[in-house]
Amino acid sequence: MSSTSSISVPGFAPNTPEPAFRTRAWRFANVAWLAARIYAGYKAIQFWTRFVSDRNREALYRRQDLRAARAMYATAVRLEGLLIKASQFIATRADILPDEWVSTLAGLHDRVPPRPFAVIRDQIEGELKRPLAAVFAHFEPVPIASASLAQVHAARLHDGRRCAVKVQYPGIEGIVRADLRNMMLVLKWLAWLERDFDFQIVAREVMKYIPMELDFEHEADNARTIRKNFAGCDDVVVPQVYREFTSRRVLTMELVDGIKVSDVAALDRAGIDKRAVAQKLIDRFCDMILRDGFFHADPHPGNILVQPGPRLVLLDFGLAKDFPANVREGMVRLTFAILISDRAAIIRAFTELGFRTRDGSPETLLALADLFLGQTLRRNKAYADQELVEKFSDELPRALRANPIVEVPGDVLLVNRVMGLLSGLGKTLDSQVNLFATLMPYAQRLVAPQAATSA
Repeated sequence: MSSTSSISVPGFAPNTPEPAFRTRAWRFANVAWLAARIYAGYKAIQFWTRFVSDRNREALYRRQDLRAARAMYATAVRLEGLLIKASQFIATRADILPDEWVSTLAGLHDRVPPRPFAVIRDQIEGELKRPLAAVFAHFEPVPIASASLAQVHAARLHDGRRCAVKVQYPGIEGIVRADLRNMMLVLKWLAWLERDFDFQIVAREVMKYIPMELDFEHEADNARTIRKNFAGCDDVVVPQVYREFTSRRVLTMELVDGIKVSDVAALDRAGIDKRAVAQKLIDRFCDMILRDGFFHADPHPGNILVQPGPRLVLLDFGLAKDFPANVREGMVRLTFAILISDRAAIIRAFTELGFRTRDGSPETLLALADLFLGQTLRRNKAYADQELVEKFSDELPRALRANPIVEVPGDVLLVNRVMGLLSGLGKTLDSQVNLFATLMPYAQRLVAPQAATSA
């Protein structure tokens, strides 16, 4: 484990204690063994189908998908912490990943084994500096949701307001910091074994944002900002935060009911059109990213509820991001350039956003634009289908080998994460969103004043 200690993980609370060395070593061994099992399973099939026989190739991969997903689920439940967050992300990608992965890991969105009530009560009383009964007239000991970093309990304040109380697990901050170091080491090994799949640049961005999710006062500020931005919009609900009962590790907010966005059967029973929900999701996230420049960056199914209308209920703002007006405008310009297939404008927009390739030639950037959005638009798809993913998997490594991207702005990576999560939800909701018609008004609003000025 000494090799992981050299990896710095900034952004955590000062003097955050990490698990004992034996615990860190045990966690690292579990993650490394999981990675080795999954990697070896897929490489064995790759070798067999290439050099021995490619009969039943698809069935072999599907069985390995199920074995790998079950192994990851078991390890995530055992370790909790960061591995659960990684599993949650995988479970959102119904658009590009096999059902074996998605369905197996979907239960980790809000059904992680909870901590005992006594532990939660002590955490609340320690954070709010008063007995539980002094804050809440009633507090449900069984959580309504439990996730990677915290669990949520229904409660009622003494003035009668119903509330949801999000309580961070004691010691989770140190565990996550240790897990991030372990993850970086495993990814270094993977990058050495598979030169086409170096995810370290993405992992470094994750290391910046995960600590934000552990500061519930920061989350309360994010919720207030997005609630204010949607104050005039009657199809988005953002629960009110009760700041007097909120601390770094306890967040008390209005309790809002709704149907989980991925529960298509429940939406149908409630008479809610799933395709209207898909359109609403794209519309409102475009508002956040392209209009407000401040967006919810973790729209997985556990964080979005739906009410009749449909109305979206947005939850969990631990991972939210604002960016300056020039970055927001750069995103709009890039989107517009891809919409109209203007190669020069695409290259200029990527460069202005901060993308850099090794030799400065534009081919890798053009490949990125085409694979991320261009082909989706040409195929009139609201999400990335399996054919597009396979094409992406074949072509992008080839472009990166020829001219690697050496600098990627973190803001764009986070936007890309949101697009990926929304694409997964789009597949679940059978989205029929016309991306061209949806995105064009944002581009036109930016371009119109510039055209008037130049005239």
